[in-house]
Formats: sequence, structure tokens, C-alpha cells
Amino acid sequence: MIRRLSLALALAAAATPTLAATYTLDPMHTQVVFGWNHFGFSNPSGQFGDVRGTLEFDPAAPTRGSVDVTVALASVNTNVPKLDEHLATAEFFDASKYPTATFKSTRVEPGADASHLKVTGDLTLHGQTHPIVLDVTINKVGEHPMRKTPAAGFDATTTIRRSEFGITKYVPAVSDDIRVHITSEAFEEKAPAAAPKG
Repeated sequence: MIRRLSLALALAAAATPTLAATYTLDPMHTQVVFGWNHFGFSNPSGQFGDVRGTLEFDPAAPTRGSVDVTVALASVNTNVPKLDEHLATAEFFDASKYPTATFKSTRVEPGADASHLKVTGDLTLHGQTHPIVLDVTINKVGEHPMRKTPAAGFDATTTIRRSEFGITKYVPAVSDDIRVHITSEAFEEKAPAAAPKG
């Protein structure tokens, strides 16, 4: 009887979902870098510096996590100011009409090993929403040496087809497939202090 009860309690504990913590992306250490082929001659890149978002993450159960990120398209930087201005126009991002891109995860699956995940989600860009898959590497989870708070670091890659989002200028001479590399540090949000009693 005692053995059965112990087994039942162990199974119940295993079935109880662990609680994911909420992490906030650190804008100072988060970048979205994208690259393309230019008429076959070169492979330039640019990046977005203004990336905000949160993720729910439990290192013990990473597939129960989720991600919600917003990218300010006006923060594009290719190191060529005229190109930055051109990318913001209606020929490309149309940033005045669609100022942000968002990604909201819908599923997290195991990757090749314990440090990799496949994160499926909806990317909204240029007024259109399509699913994409991020190949995620968990770089490190632990106390950050500078902030002394729990932190998590990730890299992720994907390729999107810009014509699917209605951005078709110069396709296919300027590549339709856009390579994306994301790197980020995120810090665990502290639970609010309990209100004083009385």
C-alpha cells in the first residue's frame, strides 16, 4: 500500500508542470541581423537595434516556453544612411505605415540536443502574418556576472521569403530569401514585493 502511494505521488509530481519564469529581453544586448544577396555581386547585411520583448522560460522544461517580441523597423542600420532611408520607404518596410514587426511563438519543440530548440511562431511584417520557424541555441542560463540576476542567452536563425510579406521590390535580382540571425540576453523579472499588511 505504501509502495503504491509513493508511486502515485511520484507520478503526480512528474506530471505537475513546472513554472516558467518571465524574462525580459535586454535591448542593449539584443540584435536582429538580416542579410541578402545584391544582384549576385555581394551579400550585405543590416540590423535592427530596437528590439523589445519577453519570454517565458523554464530551463527544466524549455518546450513549455513562449516568446513575444516587437522590432521597431525605423531602427534599421546598414551603416549606409541612404540605404536605411530607402529601406524605410514604401518600396520595402513602409515603416511609416507599418512601424513594427512582431513575432509571437505558437509552439516550442526539442532540437537536435538539449541546447537547441525549434520555435514556431507568427511573424507579422508589412501588414501580413505568416508562420516561421526559428532554430534556437540556448547559449547560457545562470546568474549574470554584472547584474547579479538570473539571465538567459540565446541565438536563433531563420530564413524568410520577403515576397510572402508583400515586399517584392527588385525580386529576384535582389534576393527574395532573407537570412536572419538573432542574438539576445534576457533577464528574469523579479516578482513584485508583497504589499505590507495592516
